[in-house]
Amino acid sequence: MPKEKRKRGGGGGGPDASPYAKPSTKAAAANSVFKMNTNLGQHILKNPGVANAIVEKANLKQSDHVLEVGPGTGNLTVLILRKAKAVTAVEMDPRMAAEVTKRVQGSPEGKRLKVLLGDVMKTELPYFDVCISNTPYQISSPLVFKLLSLPVPPRTAVLMFQREFAMRLFAKPGEKLYSRLSVNVQMWARVSHVLKVGRANFNPPPQVDSNVVRIEPKNPRPQISYEEWDGLLRIAFVRKNKTLRAGFLGTSAVVELLESNYRLWCAHNDVPIDDGPLDGPLDELDGMDVDMDKEEDDFKGFSDPDLDEDEMPDFFKQTIKKPRGKGKRRGKVTELVKEKIRKVLEDDTQLAEKRTRMCDEGDFLKLLYAFNSEGIHFA
Repeated sequence: MPKEKRKRGGGGGGPDASPYAKPSTKAAAANSVFKMNTNLGQHILKNPGVANAIVEKANLKQSDHVLEVGPGTGNLTVLILRKAKAVTAVEMDPRMAAEVTKRVQGSPEGKRLKVLLGDVMKTELPYFDVCISNTPYQISSPLVFKLLSLPVPPRTAVLMFQREFAMRLFAKPGEKLYSRLSVNVQMWARVSHVLKVGRANFNPPPQVDSNVVRIEPKNPRPQISYEEWDGLLRIAFVRKNKTLRAGFLGTSAVVELLESNYRLWCAHNDVPIDDGPLDGPLDELDGMDVDMDKEEDDFKGFSDPDLDEDEMPDFFKQTIKKPRGKGKRRGKVTELVKEKIRKVLEDDTQLAEKRTRMCDEGDFLKLLYAFNSEGIHFA
């Protein structure tokens, strides 16, 4: 009786298939765990050399508690667990959370890993010494601000960002990418570049290259209110190419906000104010978002890339969407606040004609001190 012919190749999965044979394309697709959700920024770092470099640059101690944001399938997590005492991983995708948990399940490292399911921006974080993250690009700015504003910030944070965003962290006054983010980070922390990471190091590859940076919050922290400081910068950087005079006096929404804050400060400090109307004709400029300085010709050589959702205060977003209304009669408190703003910009700091994009950390500190001295606050 002739012998049955065996099929060549081990991809058929029959009884005689070699256990070392590579599966066919269809079999590989069937056995894949799941597709990456790029809408959640799921680009898994697949280069072990890059992963090792990130963990090494964190300078971890054996006593460290580490926060990892977006652990994915755990390529970074397993490396961190070898060097740190414990890891808290915050993951938004239940599939990923199950995958990273399964990866260390039953091992000694598994007892030192805690996975929190949810959005890191809405999660109450436990104490941690170091933050390491292959950061989803859509939460880059909110995550940095959350880390900097924590009551007890981490000793260091090693974070991977989209390259352009990372460059904003280093930007200096006068440079194109200089922004509120630049001033805030450099005020509260020391920032250093770790390495560049090409898009080919990820699965699936993103459309942009990445950079890894190390952020080390200053210790002791600057003795100023984070809310006050950030509130000032939010207003100043709404249009960073305009002068500070135009930024603070050229938009009625800013004057109204500072007037409201001034009233609140007066009420808390028992300072009497004259709340009567101002005698005189109707002011057609009030209630309209216009630039009082008529500086438009000065800005033709500049663009306003800083007018984005990231930088713009909520009160300004709401105001610019409103149709221009009719004029209204100004009150005495409004005029008092305008005069205080003018005094701060022209007399106290002499920064009225300086453009925001050219101001450094010292200029903003002068502004904050002068405004607070006049009873005008931003928090």
